[in-house]
Amino acid sequence: MRRKDDILWKGILEDVFDDFLRFVNPEASAIFDLDKGFEFLDKELEQVFPPENDEYSPRVIDKLVKVFTKNGKEEWVLVHVEVQSQYQKDFAQRMYTYFYRILDKYQKPIVAYAIFTEANTKERPDYFAIDFMGTSLRYTFNPYKIANQNDETLKASNNPFALVVLTAKTAFAGKNLKSSTERDELLLNLKLNLTRLLLTKKIVKEKIRVLMNFLRFYIRFENQDINTKFEQQVEILTERSTTMGIEELLLDRAEKKGEKKGEINSRKDIAREMKKDGFPVAQIEKLTKLSAEEIEKL
Repeated sequence: MRRKDDILWKGILEDVFDDFLRFVNPEASAIFDLDKGFEFLDKELEQVFPPENDEYSPRVIDKLVKVFTKNGKEEWVLVHVEVQSQYQKDFAQRMYTYFYRILDKYQKPIVAYAIFTEANTKERPDYFAIDFMGTSLRYTFNPYKIANQNDETLKASNNPFALVVLTAKTAFAGKNLKSSTERDELLLNLKLNLTRLLLTKKIVKEKIRVLMNFLRFYIRFENQDINTKFEQQVEILTERSTTMGIEELLLDRAEKKGEKKGEINSRKDIAREMKKDGFPVAQIEKLTKLSAEEIEKL
C-alpha cells in the first residue's frame, strides 16, 4: 500500500499547498503572495535527484515549489514527506543533499520542511552536521512529526491542512488490536467522526472534495465490506452533494498534470488507472460500475 500513500500525499500537497504554507508558518500570508499561485518544479527536482525505482529504497515524497513573495521575489520551498513506517538514519543527510544540489545547479536557497508520518512518537533530528579537524557544517531544516500533534488543537483549527494531519494520525489507531474486525470498527467510527468534522468547517467546496478523498483512501479497512458501510454513511451525511466522484477526481488530476481530457474518457480508462494505483477491485467496481470480471481483465 506504500505506493498509494505516495500518490495521496503528492496529490493533497498540491491541492492544499497554500493551506500547508499557512499551517507550518503563521506568517505565510504576510510573506507570500498566495494569489499568484504556485509552480510545482517536478522536472527540476528530478534533475538533481533522480527517482529511485528500487522497492526497498527509502520512501520519501518530495515537492519542490516556486512561490512568490509580497515584494515580487521568487522563492523555492522544498517539502519532504517521509512515508515509510521506519525512520531512515540517513534522512537528515538526504535533506542536506537536496539543498546543496539545488543551490549548486539553480543558485536558489530553499526553505525545507520534513513531515514524518510514522506512528513512532520519538523526535527526529532537525539538522545534518559534519565536523572534522576544524572544518564543520550544520544544515538545519523544519521538522513536523504527525504522531506528536494534539488532536484537540487540530480539530479546533480552521486550516484545511489540519484535517490532513488528523487523517494521517487517525490511520495509526487500533494497530495494537489483534482482531482486524475490532480495528475496522474503530477506524470506521473515527473516519465518520472526521467526515462530520470536515463538514462543519467553513472550507470551500473544492477543498472539501479533495480532503474527503484523502480521508476516504488514506484510512483503509481490512474488510472491504466496511468501505460500503462508510460510503453509505457518507451519502447520508452529505446528501450526495459534497464529495467528488472518483471519475471527476481522476479527470481533474489528469487536467492538472497537463494531459488532454480525452485521454481518460471512459469507465475502463478510469478503472485501469485506479487498478494501477493499487485500489481494491471491490472499490473500483463500486465507483465505476464495471463488473469484477471486467476489471480483472484490464
